[in-house]
Amino acid sequence: MAQIFSRGRVFGLKVAIIAAPLFVAGAVLIWRIASAFAPPLEEPLEQPVPFSHKHHVGDVGLDCRYCHTSVERSAFAGMPPTETCMTCHSRLFTDQPLLRPVIQSFENNTPIHWKRVHDLPDFVYFDHSIHIKNGVGCVTCHGRVDQMPLTRRVAPLTMQWCLDCHRDPAPNLRPRERVFDLGWSPQGDRRALGLALMQTYHIPNRPLTDCSVCHR
Repeated sequence: MAQIFSRGRVFGLKVAIIAAPLFVAGAVLIWRIASAFAPPLEEPLEQPVPFSHKHHVGDVGLDCRYCHTSVERSAFAGMPPTETCMTCHSRLFTDQPLLRPVIQSFENNTPIHWKRVHDLPDFVYFDHSIHIKNGVGCVTCHGRVDQMPLTRRVAPLTMQWCLDCHRDPAPNLRPRERVFDLGWSPQGDRRALGLALMQTYHIPNRPLTDCSVCHR
């Protein structure tokens, strides 16, 4: 019988078969190592400016999209430039010592180097816009930031945590117009609402657990 594959292709297939599980195992190991160095849950990071979401969102009523302008159309939510802060603080509390780094940033045209509270490894692909389009609220991953004087991480963001939601997204879904409403809660059966929204938003009724969903 004629040989179907050349020796080179057979060798390549063998290498691929061996390398694939090693790659997956390595990715999981790296994720776990990265998670170990992530900020502890419920412990705020010290920032250049002690920005309070509780004041700006909970008390003043700023919408998430005022500062995170690209969250609906991009993989990244975006961080506000100092000019955004200065739309208010060019007039408000300009003499407060806590705001001095903001004033200096604006005057010197240098960005403020915020520390990331939610920081996924580089090999993990996460798209904010897709989750928002499918009705996943900000509070699902970020918690009630409108009640946080200093921002802290409330979700582990581990691979298992993400997979749990991808296997059963219904309990975490809400109407799109309520995605940015941090205090929203459903009337009635949350799962029934989520299952209905899965049909409305054309979310596949199967676990989204293929490696290529998050690792590209």
